[in-house]
Amino acid sequence: MNFELSTVNNNIKMKIFIALMYCLVIVYGAIGQQTVPTEKQRKELSALIDKYSKARENRDTVLLKNILTKDVDQLVSTGEWRNGLAASVNGMLRSSASTPGSRSLIVDKIKLLSSSSAIVDCRYEIQNADGTMRKMWSTFIAVSVAGTWKITSIRNMLPSQ
Repeated sequence: MNFELSTVNNNIKMKIFIALMYCLVIVYGAIGQQTVPTEKQRKELSALIDKYSKARENRDTVLLKNILTKDVDQLVSTGEWRNGLAASVNGMLRSSASTPGSRSLIVDKIKLLSSSSAIVDCRYEIQNADGTMRKMWSTFIAVSVAGTWKITSIRNMLPSQ
C-alpha cells in the first residue's frame, strides 16, 4: 500500500510539473517580444532617420518638431545634455551652424524593444568644411505615437580610436 501511494504521489507531482512547464511555455510565448523589425518597420524607422538628417541639414524646425517627442533628450559627443523639445531643437540648430559640413546618418542596426519602441544605431559622419571626416555613432530611441514613429532619445558617441 505504501508503494502504491508513493507511485500515485509521484504521478501527480509529474503531472503538476508538466502542467506548470506547459503554462510557462505559453506565457513566455505570449509575452516574448520580436526584436527583429518587419520590413515595414525597418522602412519606417529608416525613413524617420532620413527625415531627421534632412531636417538637420536644412535646419527645418517644423520637421524636427514633427519627428521628435516633446520630452526628447539628447546627449551629444561633447557631453552636453539637451532635455526637452525646445532645448534639443535649439541645440541642433546651434550645432549645425557652428560645425558646417555635410552630415550623413547610415542606419546600421535596428532592434525592437516592443511593437512600439525601437533602438536604431547609425554611423554618423560629418564631412567638415576643411575636407576632414568626423566619424561617430548615433543611437536613436524611437517610439510609435498614434502609429507614427518619433525620436524620443539621441545618443551621439565619438569613438576613442
